[in-house]
Amino acid sequence: MPVTEYLERNAKLYPDEVALVELNPEQQETARVTWKEYELIQPTDTQAYRREITWKVFDEKANRLANMLISRGIKKGNKIGILMMNCLEWLPIYFGILKAGAIAVPLNFRYTSDEILYCSNLAELDILFFGPEFIGRIENIEAQLQKNRVLIFVGDTCPTFAEDYRSLTADYSGTSPNVEISDDDYGAIYFSSGTTGFPKAILHKHRSLMHAAAVEQKHHSTGRDDCFLCIPPLYHTGAKMHWMGSLVAGSKAVLLKGTKPQYILQAASDEHCTIVWLLVPWAQDILDALDRGDVKLSDYKLDQWRLMHIGAQPVPKSLIKRWLEYFPKHQYDTNYGLSESIGPGCVHLGVENVHKVGAIGLPGYGWECKIIDEKGEIVKQGEVGELCVKGDGVMVCYYNNEEATNEVLKDGWLLTGDMGRQDEDGFIYLVDRKKDVIVCGGENLYPVEIEDFLMKNDAIKDVAVIGLPDKRLGEIEGAIIEVKEGMTLTEDEVNEFCLQLPRYKRPRKIIFAPVLRNATGKIEKPKLRRLYGQEHLVDFENQD
Repeated sequence: MPVTEYLERNAKLYPDEVALVELNPEQQETARVTWKEYELIQPTDTQAYRREITWKVFDEKANRLANMLISRGIKKGNKIGILMMNCLEWLPIYFGILKAGAIAVPLNFRYTSDEILYCSNLAELDILFFGPEFIGRIENIEAQLQKNRVLIFVGDTCPTFAEDYRSLTADYSGTSPNVEISDDDYGAIYFSSGTTGFPKAILHKHRSLMHAAAVEQKHHSTGRDDCFLCIPPLYHTGAKMHWMGSLVAGSKAVLLKGTKPQYILQAASDEHCTIVWLLVPWAQDILDALDRGDVKLSDYKLDQWRLMHIGAQPVPKSLIKRWLEYFPKHQYDTNYGLSESIGPGCVHLGVENVHKVGAIGLPGYGWECKIIDEKGEIVKQGEVGELCVKGDGVMVCYYNNEEATNEVLKDGWLLTGDMGRQDEDGFIYLVDRKKDVIVCGGENLYPVEIEDFLMKNDAIKDVAVIGLPDKRLGEIEGAIIEVKEGMTLTEDEVNEFCLQLPRYKRPRKIIFAPVLRNATGKIEKPKLRRLYGQEHLVDFENQD
C-alpha cells in the first residue's frame, strides 16, 4: 500500500479539517489576500503570517499536479526534483509526483549551483520544481539544466527561463489519476547529507515510505488530536518521515519557518502543538534563552505539549536533564536513523526509557540491529563495533553507484558507518562515526565521548572534536568550542575542566570558533577538518 492512499483516505474522512499550516514569523503582511484555495491571514502585531490547507485541498492539488505530469508523458521511472524551502506547496508537489507513479527527488536547499547540477545529473531528473530562493542559482546553470529537463517555478513571479507551476496545474482535474502503485515500485531518491563526502543518491521503494510512516506513528502514538510542529527541512527524510505520523493519524501539522526560541514557543502555543521535533542546537537555544530570561514560559500556552524528541545527532545527557527541569511533564524520545534507512526510527529510545538518556535506544518497530567487528562478526556485549540495521526501510541502492552500494549492503543488512556498543539491557550507545574515529598514537579515540563530557561545562554552547594531523602521533584531539552568549571561557579553564578525563582523552588543541552544522543538525566534521587541519599542520611545521 503506498502512502498516497493515506492522503486519499484523509481527504474523504476529514475533507474540511486542516492538514497543514505554514507559519512565517518574519514575514509581515499588510493586506488580507484570498486565493481560490489558500487563505492568507493578515497578522496582528503578535500574530505570525499564516497559511493553511485542508486535507481535501491537499489531495486535490496533488491530483492536479499528477494529472499534469501524466499529460506531459511522465510515467513510472521518471525522476522529478524538488528544490524548495519548506512551504505549503512542498508536500502536495511531493505527493503529486508519487501519485503520477514517478520518483520524487528532494534536493538540499543549501546546494550551490554546481551541486544542483551534479545531483540533477546523477539522479537523471526529467523535471525540476524550484522556489523563488533559488532563481539565481538556477539561472547560473539554466543552459545545462534545460538540455535534458523541464524547469517549473513555484512562486509569484516566474522567471522567463521556467514554466509557472500555478498556471500549469490550474486547469487539470482534481480527481485521482488512479495510477497503480505497488510496494515494489520506486518511490523516492534522497541524497546523503555529505558529512562523509560528496552526496550520494539513495533510492527507495514505496515499501520504505510506508514503513517509515508506520514506524513514526507507532513510536510516538500520534493520534487524531495531536498537532506536530515541523521545523527541519522537508527535503530530508527526518522531517518528512516524522510528519508521516500525522499523515497516518489524519492530524494537523505546522510548518514553521524560523528557529528562534520565541518562534518555536509561540507556534507551539498558538497552534496547540503536542509533538515537537527539535535539533540539538535549537533545544540548546531555547534553554539558553530561558536561562537568560529572554523568554518566559508563562507567556505561552504549552500545557498541551506532551512530547519533545530529538534526532539527527548524538544528544548530550546534560541537555535533556536541563530540558526536563524546565518541562518536567514532557515525554522525551531520541530517534536514530539515516537516509539510507528512510530516516528516523531504525533505533529509538522510547518515551518509557528516559532513564537511559544517552543511548540511542533499542531496535525500532519492524527493525533488527547488530554490532559487528571488521570481520563481520557480532562483537561481545559492551564492545565497540559498527552498527548494522535491517528492515523494510533499507534503501535499494546508491543510484548509479554499484561500488558504494556493495560497501554498505551485505545480505540485506545496512552497515551504517556508526560505531556503537550495547549495554547489559540491550540499549545501543553511539560512540562515533567510523570515519571520525581519531587514531592517536595507535589508540582509538571516539570524539562523541569527549564532546559529551565537554557539554557538561555550563559555558559551552556547542562543541566538535576532530582529529588534527600530528607528525609524531598521527592525529591528536582538537576541540572546536562555541561559547554561550554572554559567557567567557579560556583555554586554561577548558584544560582544567578536562582533568576529570583520562589523560589520553584530553583535547590537545583548543579552538574557540563556531561549530559548523548542516541543515539537519549534524556537525560538518569534514569541513572542520579541512578548515583547521591544514592550519594546525602549518603551525606544527613552523615549530620544526
